[in-house]
Amino acid sequence: MSSSVNRPYLLGSTEGEALWFLGNLVTLKASGAQTRGRLTVAEFLNPAGFAPPLHRHLEEDEMFYVLSGTARFLCDGQELEARPGDFVLLPVGVPHTFVVGAQEPLRCLQITTPSGFEDFAADVGAPARERRLPDPGPFDPAALGHAAARHHIEILGPPPGIPAT
Repeated sequence: MSSSVNRPYLLGSTEGEALWFLGNLVTLKASGAQTRGRLTVAEFLNPAGFAPPLHRHLEEDEMFYVLSGTARFLCDGQELEARPGDFVLLPVGVPHTFVVGAQEPLRCLQITTPSGFEDFAADVGAPARERRLPDPGPFDPAALGHAAARHHIEILGPPPGIPAT
């Protein structure tokens, strides 16, 4: 993706910088470089059953617009069941996680404001050469926690259904 500021552009459905991030395919559509640091927009493809660790963002509001699949978002004592066409807001500083439905992958737009999530995803992830979901496999919780701290995100616990160690 071009890093020019204040220039219109169009990205096709498979265009944008692609990363593998915690076993998810993340395609950056707009980053801080294009939005003067105001927001990041990334298309996520999460495998069925995926759940990130319980965490909170110390600087960003995080929003999701569901394109396909389903997810149960857990935030501030609420369970929010999201389906295609639904929009979910997870406010800055509030612990949250989500669980992708077991029947199919979740495809959604993730929007964070201000920008910066793309730097965390690049720090933790790796460039994606293929745009299909791999076997997510395990990740190193300690390395994730250190990277998260560098990017103003606190990891508070394991994904739902996984006991704390």
